Amino acid sequence: MNQQSALKNRLALQDHWLKPVLQTPFHHFIAEKMHGSNWYDWAGYDAASYIDDEELEYFAIRSTAAVFDITPMVKYRIEGPDAERFLNKLTLRDVAKLKAGRVQYTAWCDDRGHVLDDGTLFRFSDRCFRLCCQERHLPWLLDCADGLDVEITEVTHEIAGLALQGPTSAAILRKAGLAINSMKPFDLARFKLDDLDIEISRTGFTADLGYELFVAPQEAGRLWELLWEAGALLGIRAIGYNALNMARIEAGFITANADFVTSELALRPDRLRRPDEIGLAWMVDLTKDHFNGKRAIKSARANGTGGHVLVGLEIKGNEPAHHAILYQGQKNEVGIVTASIWSPMAKRNIAIASIQQPFGNASNTNLWVEIYAMRELQYHKMMKRAKVVERPFIHLPRRTATPPGDF
Repeated sequence: MNQQSALKNRLALQDHWLKPVLQTPFHHFIAEKMHGSNWYDWAGYDAASYIDDEELEYFAIRSTAAVFDITPMVKYRIEGPDAERFLNKLTLRDVAKLKAGRVQYTAWCDDRGHVLDDGTLFRFSDRCFRLCCQERHLPWLLDCADGLDVEITEVTHEIAGLALQGPTSAAILRKAGLAINSMKPFDLARFKLDDLDIEISRTGFTADLGYELFVAPQEAGRLWELLWEAGALLGIRAIGYNALNMARIEAGFITANADFVTSELALRPDRLRRPDEIGLAWMVDLTKDHFNGKRAIKSARANGTGGHVLVGLEIKGNEPAHHAILYQGQKNEVGIVTASIWSPMAKRNIAIASIQQPFGNASNTNLWVEIYAMRELQYHKMMKRAKVVERPFIHLPRRTATPPGDF
C-alpha cells in the first residue's frame, strides 16, 4: 500500500469511530407518515420498525409497491489499481467474473473460515467498487488491504438510498421517466432526470420485482417526491423493517446476527459458522487464488467437520415458531428457529432454522418444534411437527421478468 493510500485509510478508520446517532435524509418524510414513534437503531441511524400497520405494509410489497429507507446500510467505497485483487482476497466469490454495471451477492470470512458478514458488491469500473453490508468492518478491511494499492472509505453518510419493491415498482420508475426496461436482475445503471443523478440497481431483499435507488443526500427530497408523484395511482406506500422482514423470510434470505452470528460478535466458539453451515456453500469458489478462510473451509469439507446446517422448515399449524427450540423425537434438542412467520403468500407456517447435523436432512420425519403461544395472559406449550423444505418458500416469476411487466 502506498503512503497516500495508507494515510487516507488511517483517516477513514479514525472517522469510523466518531459517528453519532443520525437521521437519514428521508427521516422527516417517513416521520410525517408514521403513527407514533416506531424507530429502532440500525447501524447508528434511526430506522422505522413500522409506519402504521405492518400487515398492510407487507401487502404493499406483494400487491403494489413499497418504499424502504436503506440509507443506514453500511457502504464502503473501494478503489485503486488493486481493488479487484483486494476483493478477491476478501470475499468468497470470484470478483473477476463480476462485470462493470453489475452487482454480486457475496460474503467474507475470517482466517478460520467463519463468516464475518454477507452483503452486496457493486462494480462501477475496473478499479472502483462499493461494498454494502449489515455490520461495520473497516478495521478488518484495512488489515486485509495491507500491501495493496487500494483506498477504502466508508461512504454510508454520503449516499441516500431507497428500496422500491413490489409488482408496480417498474411501472412507477417508468412513469417517473426512468428507462429501466432493459435492466436484468443484479444490473446496475446511472440515470439523469434534469439535473438529478440517480443510481439504480435491480436488487432487493423481498424475492419480488424491485429496485434500489441511490442519490446524494441533498437530493433525497427530490427522489422521494419523484417516486410519490409517479406512484400516486400505483399504490406506493412507505414501510418499516417488520414488513420487509416478513418478505425476506418468504424469500429464504438470511440476516446477519439473526440467522447467524458474525464471527466478530460471537462470544461462544459454538456460535461461529462457516459458509456451508448457513446455506452459502454455493458461493465459495475454491478454484480462485487464496482468499480469507479458504484453507479452513477446504479442510472442514475434507474432514466433514461442519456441525450445523441452515434450513427452511414447514411447521404444522398456524402459530409462528419465534425462536423455538427444535427436537428430534420430542426429546433430543437439535437446533433453534432463527426466523419464522405465517406466510400470507405461501399460506404456510414457515421458518428458517439452524440444526445440528445429521438432523437437518429432508428425509428426517421426526422433527418437532416447541412453541409457546400466549393465550389469555398465559403461555401454552405446543409441540408441532416440522419438516425440512427447500428455500425460497415462494417463487414469483415477475422478479426476473425482463422487461418487467405492468401490474
